[in-house]
Amino acid sequence: MAISERTQPQLIPSSNLFPRMVADEFEQVVYCHDRASGLRAIIAIHDTTIGPALGGIRMRPYPTEQDALTDVLRLARAMTYKAAVAGIDLGGGKSVIIGDPYTDKNEALFRAMGRFIQSLGGRYICATDVGTSTEDLMHVRAETPYVTALPESWGGLGDTSVLTGLTVYLGMKAGAEAVWGSDSLAGRRVMVQGAGKVGMHLMEHLEHEGAELLVSDVVGANAARAAQRFGARIVPPDDVFDAECDIFSPNALGAVLNDDTIPRLRCRLVCGGANNQLGEDRHGELLHRRGILYAPDYVVNSGGVISAESEVLKATKERAETIARRVGETAQRVFKLAEHEGIAPSGGADHLASERIERIGQLHRIRVPRVV
Repeated sequence: MAISERTQPQLIPSSNLFPRMVADEFEQVVYCHDRASGLRAIIAIHDTTIGPALGGIRMRPYPTEQDALTDVLRLARAMTYKAAVAGIDLGGGKSVIIGDPYTDKNEALFRAMGRFIQSLGGRYICATDVGTSTEDLMHVRAETPYVTALPESWGGLGDTSVLTGLTVYLGMKAGAEAVWGSDSLAGRRVMVQGAGKVGMHLMEHLEHEGAELLVSDVVGANAARAAQRFGARIVPPDDVFDAECDIFSPNALGAVLNDDTIPRLRCRLVCGGANNQLGEDRHGELLHRRGILYAPDYVVNSGGVISAESEVLKATKERAETIARRVGETAQRVFKLAEHEGIAPSGGADHLASERIERIGQLHRIRVPRVV
């Protein structure tokens, strides 16, 4: 289907955007609007040095356009670092749809989103995220091939949250070894914030190893389901940061580790699947000063992007799981580098990611012939 004039992506009409793009080295940010379906979306492409930008489509009823823009920029940048640290050949991007995922979804909306993605010519490849599902992506796929996390019957590798739950678990074991000298989680009390898809898959691994589970979710039915299935003790959402535990595991939305919550934590290790857990970069250092080991989120929640890369390459689930099982070793490298340099693990992870991006960027520059 041809892209109509009304579905062509447009650069954000903001005099304040370019300074932000330059500061965080964004390549492209576009606004997307389709009057017929009501689509209002933003696509952010952070860095394609290593490969095409990969990132999920998030759908939330953002209070303001600025909130949506802030979220998509933070998420896209994190995807660049996530792919770089995971050792896969993808860059970082993200998209957000402004709307209520419970009331505003329709086929036309996601097909319009697909046409915008198609117009970017493969620079951005999408997946699921908060507020979107595999079924939504099937509508996107009707308009563009640049889609991952599709059902196996459609040639995809299925739900990426399965591998994400695995990589968070492996990162948690690496963190346990760094803190307590053993990677065993048997008997460790783990406060799981967020009992969505990733949280549930994580708890499967933790229950199997014999961890003591606490669970909290703003959706009471999710917490009740986890309690019934895993014998987890339910903690009210307002009390999660005060819960006495060995490990705090954020698996819901981001920015939960901040000036207000970090002083309340009663744990030795933070490791979870949520994106952008630090309210600001400096909060990684604040955790470090408190003696709490932070497993950088984009290191340990990389199962989804690993699965997506295998899907892009038409590879197997077995290949994706083989790469995912290296995440524990990567987390150990981050912890050892941070300890050696006397810095927070969040800084150590940034160093490893930036180093790989720069190294590959230099290779590209060497290979590009000079025009005389």
